Amino acid sequence: MRKVCVVISARPSYSRVKSVLSALSQRPDVELQVVVVASALIDRAGRVVEIIRRDGFSVDAEVLALLEGDSTGSMVKTTGLIMLELTGVFSRLSPDVVVVVADRYETIATSITASYMRIPLAHLQGGEVTGNIDEKVRHANTKLADLHFVSTDMARRRVLAMGESATAVHLTGCPSIDLAADIAPETPLGFDPLQKYGGVGQPIDISQRYIVVLQHPVTTEETKANDQATATLEAVNALGMPTLWFWPNVDAGADRTSKAIRRFRELHDPKQIHFFKNMEPLEFLRLINRAAVLVGNSSVGVREAGILGVPVVNIGTRQSGRERSKNVLDCGYSNQSIGDAIRSQLEHGRFAPDHLYGDGKAGARIAEILATARLTSDKQFIAN
Repeated sequence: MRKVCVVISARPSYSRVKSVLSALSQRPDVELQVVVVASALIDRAGRVVEIIRRDGFSVDAEVLALLEGDSTGSMVKTTGLIMLELTGVFSRLSPDVVVVVADRYETIATSITASYMRIPLAHLQGGEVTGNIDEKVRHANTKLADLHFVSTDMARRRVLAMGESATAVHLTGCPSIDLAADIAPETPLGFDPLQKYGGVGQPIDISQRYIVVLQHPVTTEETKANDQATATLEAVNALGMPTLWFWPNVDAGADRTSKAIRRFRELHDPKQIHFFKNMEPLEFLRLINRAAVLVGNSSVGVREAGILGVPVVNIGTRQSGRERSKNVLDCGYSNQSIGDAIRSQLEHGRFAPDHLYGDGKAGARIAEILATARLTSDKQFIAN
């Protein structure tokens, strides 16, 4: 029985790999191991580990190694701490292959640890371009990985251009799309967000049109995070529409973003904005699906929202260079440009679904390859 160890480091990491976990857990030839690290364990990021357990997955190890802080230095120290802790975890679990997801700074710790311990490494979502420090981490993960599961043909070509063997690069689609593929425009929400998740702020009515905001700090612009979040708050508040606003990822600049939210609430007491830490992945997608517009800079705007056909306002540089569908309208950081972009998307309405990132069957494809592929931790540069 092959032991497949999946490392989940943050809120978005779980939604990106959930369908893979489900497919692996159903295979008689696989022993699924789940390791949860860093911000996926802390309350301010929504305690993702609890959602993982509620979904029926056993957690084999928790690595609480997140150094709180609002600087790039905190990210570096957290990376080092995770490497120290994962060494013991991997020694105890003895996985046959380790799976790492995307590009967060915690992922490079996983990749380095597995590589130096000579454990074959599989990487999801390689070959994509984002235009900030995450892109460096993503490509570094690619060079350390032995198996690659990419989301688009363009991503596949980029990974091959980095000297990876064509036999190790698999175009599977993005597993985060799997959760969204079965959601239709008329799919009911099916739950009351305020009743189930609480949150902070005045009660709002989402029976009609509402906005969802998910804006993270940009690690290369951390000192501007306060001003950037404030501009979005001003633009959204001026519209007067019911808005569900989600707390940012724990990255450099996150404290500045959080302070901007708290200060705005204290000064303006926005009656139409309600703030949340987290939601279960499928319910979050249903919420987005019913939204009039998704606003912010999350990759969910260029991935899941594309197949759902939800209008997106993408703010700033965090998703620069990433492939996106016609539902995405880019804008700058000023409250004027954000407000204008939102009004334009409200006027346009829904878009046709786009399958740029997959057909909803990536999880099963990835699980099959993880269970059956020849595994090795030896590799050489291939001139493709």
